[in-house]
Amino acid sequence: MQITLHHAHEARSMRILWLLEELGATYELRSYDFFNKSLRSEAYLAIHPAGRVPSVEIDGKVMLESGAIAEYLAEQFPDVGLHRGPDHPERMAYLELLHYAETIGQHLANLTQGHIVLYEDWMRSPTQISLETKRLAKVLGRLELLLRDGRDHLLASGFSAADCAVGYGIWLAPRFVSLDKLPHVAAYRDRLMARPALQKALPPEGAKRIYSKDFYEVPDV
Repeated sequence: MQITLHHAHEARSMRILWLLEELGATYELRSYDFFNKSLRSEAYLAIHPAGRVPSVEIDGKVMLESGAIAEYLAEQFPDVGLHRGPDHPERMAYLELLHYAETIGQHLANLTQGHIVLYEDWMRSPTQISLETKRLAKVLGRLELLLRDGRDHLLASGFSAADCAVGYGIWLAPRFVSLDKLPHVAAYRDRLMARPALQKALPPEGAKRIYSKDFYEVPDV
């Protein structure tokens, strides 16, 4: 299988980079700068017309949606055990959590837009940033309830592609919200950070990052 991942450091494509490392897959990585116009080049727009990451080329065919990419790739490496097939008792929970990553990602994207992409104070809406911060904390609260039964991962059956999908959001969330009131989410994040595959998906030393601050304060409304 020939796999090419189009990626920008710290963007949602990190989910797929992490998953590929967990799967032990052989792949080619093509990295782009989130802030320059490389994602809007004619060559890249021919792959992803919206100029976003991730996009993955698999044996000459292109996939663009990270949830679908994660689901498909996990199925291609059945011996690794990161998917849950149709007959698995946690199949429903697996699929739902895998795609819950986009619920988390929506609020992270809006906060990234508000704090970083809209770089001048006059461009920003403190009200919008405040609302999105509260919404992010609320969707993380669902995971706090799920994890309080003592499980190590999202599924009782163990680590899966859903952890890579959701885990990206858990990795990024403390840039915007405190996890002090979400102790089970915080402990889960620590477990994920200890995984060698996640460490390999982080930006290399000296790479240009999207997030330059450890924490982005909500501006005064």
